[in-house]
Amino acid sequence: MAAVWQQVLAVDARYNAYRTPNFPQFRTQYIRRRSQLLRDNAKGGYDPSLRKQYLRLRSQLLAQRYGPLSEQSSFRAYSNSIVRSSRTTLDRMEDFDDDPRALGARGHRRSVSRGSYQLQAQMNRAVYDERPPGSVVPTSVAEASRAMAGDTTLSENYAFAGMYHIFDQHVDEAEDGKCIREIPDPDASELLCCTFQPMNNNLTVVGNGKHNLHVVNISTGKKVKGGSSKLTGRVLSLSFDSPGRILWAGDDKGSIFSFLFDMATGKLTKAKRLVVNEGSSVTSISARSWISREARDPSLLINACINKLLLYRVVDNEGTLQLKRSFQIQQSSHPVRSIFCPLMSFRQGACIVTGSEDMCVYFFDVERATKAIVNKLQGHSAAVLDVSFNCDESLLASSDAKGMVIVWKREQK
Repeated sequence: MAAVWQQVLAVDARYNAYRTPNFPQFRTQYIRRRSQLLRDNAKGGYDPSLRKQYLRLRSQLLAQRYGPLSEQSSFRAYSNSIVRSSRTTLDRMEDFDDDPRALGARGHRRSVSRGSYQLQAQMNRAVYDERPPGSVVPTSVAEASRAMAGDTTLSENYAFAGMYHIFDQHVDEAEDGKCIREIPDPDASELLCCTFQPMNNNLTVVGNGKHNLHVVNISTGKKVKGGSSKLTGRVLSLSFDSPGRILWAGDDKGSIFSFLFDMATGKLTKAKRLVVNEGSSVTSISARSWISREARDPSLLINACINKLLLYRVVDNEGTLQLKRSFQIQQSSHPVRSIFCPLMSFRQGACIVTGSEDMCVYFFDVERATKAIVNKLQGHSAAVLDVSFNCDESLLASSDAKGMVIVWKREQK
């Protein structure tokens, strides 16, 4: 199994120089994300023959998209951060996952470019620099991470100011869209939230007004046997961890439940319960593995109608939560949502973004002990309910309770 996922990652690494040529930081994020997902999937015990078939299809699709690569073209370095072969890239990632100090201790020398060797040394220094207890982001000497993010400060990276576009007329916007399938709620109740299973998009988890949670098969339209559970209130928010093994669900009574998801059967097993605040609706749950070299703490971002944005650390494989930080916002009744910034793994500091009932969008640095607000956007005339980034963080969209959507553009330095 390990050999197959390593081959898949090696194929991806060979083509990585051709992805998004104007956004090298996204290429780095992409290949590390692929490494994590493939590594996690390999632990699930899938049929090796299916993996080999996937490898063949993946190779064919990449070749169709970017053209066939010669060995020489796949070896070239770019941005002083890609080694001279996809196998070396793979070895280096494995070394950092196991023990960065094991570099060169496996009895052979690796052929790397001079720039790649220097990058490795920078990574080693960053990994073994002493960090404050509980720190989850790159440290001040993480030169490699800062370089990947453009070597700019956190405030510069999130200096959104100008309005790129405003949508305030939503009538018939999706008239050309085609509905693929309609699936009624299994309890014939109002459907309040849903999310795809990350590793199997044929399965969707839905939460409804009758306090029930169901795993639904998209192809058949039926709920999965053993894939149902009941919460203490109306199910308002859902989020899986990236491997798809833990599901968190929040309700309007202030509770967050964690469930273990059986990848083979779709069965849900209730694991833990946390009461954020009795009677306060949990309107948003966002799960994120930080995927940085220096730290790997998985985290949960929570909005819960208590005039605070909450950041929890996931402390075990049953989804147990431990409060790390809280941030002051205005939210007492509206279904406000928040997100992690997609590229935060590669820069000093880490940002989260949230809406607020005071009609503002807030950027918070989760590692600042004081003055955590990095940026504040004003322009809405109603409570800001949701926010969303594009892949390279150059654009941010925010929506409010009056139906207005503003697309904000990041200032170019």
